[in-house]
This record gives sequence, structure tokens and C-alpha cells, in this order.
Amino acid sequence: MSKEIILNCEKLERRFALLNAGKLEEYKLERDDNTPKAGDIFLGRIINLDTSLQAAFIDIGAKKNAFLHFRDMLPGNSELVEQYRTDTENKENTINAKRKKKRSTPENSPLSAEVSRRTKKIDMEDIPNIFKPGMEILVQVAKAPISTKGARVTTDITLPGRFLVLMPYSEHIGLSSRIESTTERERLRKILEQLELPEGMGMICRTNGEGRKQAFFKRDLKLLLDYWKKIENGVESRIAPQRLFTEPDLIDRTARDFMTDEIDGIVVDDPDAFKHIKEMLKRIGGSKLASKVTRFKGSAQIFDHYRIDEQLKTVFQREVKLPGGGAIVIDETEALIAIDVNSGHSGRKLTDQPEFILKTNMEAAEEIARQLKLRNVGGLVVLDFIDMRSAADRDELYRHMKKLVKDDRAKTKLLPLSKLGLMEMTRQREQESILDQVYDPCPYCHGSGLVKSALTMSAEIQRELSSVMRDKKYRGKALRVYMHPEILDRLRNEDAELLNDLESRYKNELSFRADPELHYEQFRLTDAESGEIIH
Repeated sequence: MSKEIILNCEKLERRFALLNAGKLEEYKLERDDNTPKAGDIFLGRIINLDTSLQAAFIDIGAKKNAFLHFRDMLPGNSELVEQYRTDTENKENTINAKRKKKRSTPENSPLSAEVSRRTKKIDMEDIPNIFKPGMEILVQVAKAPISTKGARVTTDITLPGRFLVLMPYSEHIGLSSRIESTTERERLRKILEQLELPEGMGMICRTNGEGRKQAFFKRDLKLLLDYWKKIENGVESRIAPQRLFTEPDLIDRTARDFMTDEIDGIVVDDPDAFKHIKEMLKRIGGSKLASKVTRFKGSAQIFDHYRIDEQLKTVFQREVKLPGGGAIVIDETEALIAIDVNSGHSGRKLTDQPEFILKTNMEAAEEIARQLKLRNVGGLVVLDFIDMRSAADRDELYRHMKKLVKDDRAKTKLLPLSKLGLMEMTRQREQESILDQVYDPCPYCHGSGLVKSALTMSAEIQRELSSVMRDKKYRGKALRVYMHPEILDRLRNEDAELLNDLESRYKNELSFRADPELHYEQFRLTDAESGEIIH
């Protein structure tokens, strides 16, 4: 079973696909904008503290203030906490001294000794006394803005590298739970103990570190400490709100997080991205790892060649068919994701057979695990499988589902089937789902439906133009595109330079016309001279 990573790099967006024997397992989409991403580090400013929510709202320069829970405010602010402890203890000691004087309590009494030993324990009620509106605070985005909600941030900073995760405000030294070998865990623990780590800092060995020599960890740690030094310098020299560190782009994250021994190769269609990722892999893993990268030079679009776009259609469908004739129906709501499993058979003969029901539910479990990763949905997920009378069958389904979500990069928690026949799970989500990234609320139905964004349509039009202009039949011909006026506005302004590049590259003359009769997601590509409809 070969695993390949396919990278499609275009001007407007970059797309990542992980194929397992040709079947799409993971899909990621990235566009250039200033929206805070999970992992970004900001020097923010406290706007206000809400004791009823037990949260602070932080200005990080985004459209909406970030949300910081009180319990996430203490890491990294030890100096403020210690100062508050000292001030509180001094105040208490002064009060106690006055009381002792009134009661004539000897200075060397047990009561006096107990007061001097007492250490103030910080709890949620103390937070508003430590932190005040207007104060600057270093925070990291734990969850990117989703829908109408601002980013969720924390002061517990972590910096992920290829093999290590640096924790500047924690002294914990740990290993990924996915490294199961006891011998390997012991070997890695000895390597970590030998690394020169500044006092007060900690680190975790990532799964990628399994089987690696000490030199790899030394190089990774040095890089992470350099990053942290730049962040500390930024805190000293910048004025909030300010972004001090941003997560690497999709190309770099592919090399850092996804390129493991399980991956047989990376295929990329952009020459610059190909050169960059090859050099990066050579630097972190040597020539053998870098040799796994190849450049795609086919005439078709790379995602068409590998049938990825065809498989992506299921990502936006409410109903997904199963091999045995059944189907799963996925509904995303504000509160939860509801997934219903249907047998696909109306006759009682099959649907009453326990073997058939178990087989359909097992197929559904595999497709559900795949769809959750593809769609990047998270939060509470409720699975309504076909009812099973046998307790053994229910246990088998639960074990199978646990095995399927074990390798999910997002943290998941799964519960057994309830008395109502429902399986509940939670899945961590750090950014918007693919559905939210690709679509905007529909202007025709005021948000009750979805329509592709102007950016997405522009990318699709340019993709189609590029494909047609590579065809010898249309080489050098004048082409005309009709589209919705709002899409045309996008092409004439933000993307005008990209279209000029297309014309000069393929020597075609391009013209664009608005057609209000066309749906927002429709466009018509024609031969400008003959009027022949090409698309």
C-alpha cells in the first residue's frame, strides 16, 4: 500500500492531498491572508476581563478580539504571579502582626511560624487582581477564528520543530505517546537528558524522532531556541498588538509534519516549491529523504491526473455512498456534527440479518473516520449507526472505530454506544473546516445555502483557462470568458496581474464579460472568434 503526498501550488492557493493506494485520506487548503493561524504567536493587549466568563479578551490585531480563559493566563507570567504573591503575603503579614500585637501573641509562637510559611495559592478569583486592561501579554493561537468567533489563545507557548516541541514555560521532558517501544523510549529519554536546554524550559520528542540519532535533535533544538530568542527580542522592542511568530506555510509544514518513513514520495507541480522542499528535506533528513520528492510535469492539472478533484466531490456532499450499498449522511450544525448511517436496503430480509448490519456499520465507521479528516470538522460528533441487538457486535464496532481514529492527527475522544444506540465523540479542530474555507454564505438565500467564494471561482477559472490554453487546438487563439459580475470584479482588480501572466505565458488573448444571468458559481468559456463554447 503506497502512500503519496500530492502538492498543488498556485498563486491564490496551495492544496495538499495524502493518497493511500490512490485513495484520498487527507486534504488541506491554504490561502495567503492575515487571519491568525493556530500556532501563531502575538504580543497582545488585554482589552477587558469578564469574571462571569472567567476569560480575558485580547487585541492581537485581528478583526475580533481573541478569547483567553483565566486558566490559560498563568504560564509565562510567573513574575507577575510571584509579585502578586509577595504583595499579598506582605499585606497579610502586616494584618496578622497587628492582630498578634493586640492579642500579645509571642513572635516565636506556632501561629507566627505558620503565617511565615504560608504561600498564597493562585486561583481564578485572583486573576483580575494580577492582570489589568491595557497590559501587554504574549499569547499563542490555540484555535484559529471560526465562523463569528475570534481566535482562542493561551500563554502556554509551544514551538514545534521536526523532531522536538520546545516548551519555554514548562520544565516537562516527555515523549510522544505514539512511540510505543519501551527500548526506544528509554533511548530517546537519555538523548533528551543530554541536550543542553536553558533552565526553566522543557521539550517533547515528536513521533518523527523515533529511530533518530542525537545530532538530529541537537540541530532541531538549536533552530527552536533561535526562534524563541527572536520572539523574546520582539517582546522587548515591539508595541502590541504585533505578530511575533507565524506558523510555516503548507509546503514547510508538509516537510516538517508529514514526511515520515511511511510516506513513499511527494509529487509537487511548482518548480520553486519543488526546489525548496527538496532542499529542506535534504537538510533535515539527508539525500535519501530528499530523493522522495519529484516534480510533476504532466500536461493535465496534477489533481486531475491523480483523480483527487473527483474524490473531493464527496467532501461537499451531504450523502456519501458506501461500498456495500449503504450510505452515511453528514449534517454540520452550530452545536454538533450529526452523522446518520443508512443500510440502503428497504427489504426486511437483509436489514434483519445481524451479519449484514455489522458489515454495513463497519464500512460506515471507516468512511466516517476518513470524512472527518477530509472535511476537518471538529467539536462534538454524534454517530447514529444501524441498531445492533448483539452486545458483542456493539463492542466490536466500538473497538474498530477506536482503531480508526487512533492515527488521526487531531485529538479525539470516543465513547461506547449509548443505550439509545448513539456513539459520541469529540474531535479537536484548530481552524475552519474545508467547507467553510471554500464557500461563502450564499447571497441568493441569505445564508441558508452555500456558494463558492469569488476567490475560489477565480482560481477555478484560471485553472480551466490554463488547462485549455495548453491544448494545441486552442493555442494562440482569442478566448472569452463570461461570468457573474462580482466574479469579474475580482478578476479585473485583485487578480489582473495573474491573468496578464497567463496571457504572456501561453500567447493567448483573453477577454472577460459580465453576464448577470449566470449563477455565481457558473462561467462560460468560448472561442472569441467563432463563439464556440469550450466550457
